[in-house]
Amino acid sequence: MPFYDEVRAQGALVKSRVSYLTVDHALAAELLRSDDFRVLMMGSNLPKPLAWLERQTRDDLLHPLRPPSLLAVEPPDHTRYRKSVSAVFTPRAVAGLRDRVEQTAVGLLDQLAAESGGVVDVVARYCSQLPVSIISDILGVPDQDRRRVLEFGELAAPSLDIGLPWRQYRSVQRGIAGFNFWLADHLRELRRSPSDSLMSQLIRTSENGSAETHLTDTELLAIAGLVLAAGFETTVNLLSNGIHMLLDHPEHLRTLRERRELWPNTVEEILRLDSPVQLTARVALRDVELAGRQISRGELVVVYLAAANRDPAVFADPHRFDIERPNVGRHLAFSGGRHFCLGAALARAEGEVGLRAFFEHFPDVRAAGAGSRRDTRVLRGWSTLPVALGRAHSMAGFDR
Repeated sequence: MPFYDEVRAQGALVKSRVSYLTVDHALAAELLRSDDFRVLMMGSNLPKPLAWLERQTRDDLLHPLRPPSLLAVEPPDHTRYRKSVSAVFTPRAVAGLRDRVEQTAVGLLDQLAAESGGVVDVVARYCSQLPVSIISDILGVPDQDRRRVLEFGELAAPSLDIGLPWRQYRSVQRGIAGFNFWLADHLRELRRSPSDSLMSQLIRTSENGSAETHLTDTELLAIAGLVLAAGFETTVNLLSNGIHMLLDHPEHLRTLRERRELWPNTVEEILRLDSPVQLTARVALRDVELAGRQISRGELVVVYLAAANRDPAVFADPHRFDIERPNVGRHLAFSGGRHFCLGAALARAEGEVGLRAFFEHFPDVRAAGAGSRRDTRVLRGWSTLPVALGRAHSMAGFDR
């Protein structure tokens, strides 16, 4: 991408009007692990006019970029939240969710094959439906409410973005408000009638465990809200980006039909080359030297994850889509350090199973129009992606 290459040519750390920027992989990895920096909270480090506006429109609603969200806190709170969630979100639990991803993907694709007239918007009909079903399972949402969760997810997704137009910002706030009110009622119902969902387990662990795993009602709401805000749109983007890239490279699809074992590496390469999350930011906790520059306490450094993932010092021929890339696992699509994405294993499972099932179910699928990208800066994905499905292949033998 030209902008990333222009910044890279200026050095590892570049000063802009309002912040520092880095597209350098080594420096990005160092920053994400550094104890000299903290995550950016919504409303902090804004230019004065925008900071004033943010204060005037601020409310008490939970937001994924405000405390007590995991995305906006540091130790010791971050350590406690993450320990509590990790006690429930275990490798065994993720393995169980993978089975659920497989069942859901096959069901959605069978439905598409039965209902479709040939051309569909794969974002609306598949890429959105798969993660919202899994998120609903995690949160213990009954079937009759899952359409509402999808609506909340679509409304709240831009909350992770920056520079929203005023009308869109207010629309996002209304979406978050609706989700907060609904979610509070839902968590009360889970207390009255526990389910086998991970959210119900988290409530029980919080109530019956040690002080280290206890979470307040507000903290539980924040975690549940983050599952939707961060787990929905990013997975939609992974799936839609992957479908678009593979349709553009039929030679890779031919290889994957012969060598299924390449699917995990393919998903990692999609994450690297077309990262669902493009950037993150860190704020200096103290005066510190970084890449030969003096950074003052409170100064902002924007880390372009997507550009670090195309650093030629790490990835040979970095702009090429190579499903056999040997070191693709070094990408930073899931961030790093203590804020490494807690849902990375699940996202990988959704990407691998979701993409493989789609292309095996519809082996003749092709693009049926240009589609449209989402108008976002932090997140990158497709809002529409029309495809002609072609003949459907039986999924009876899908290797689960």
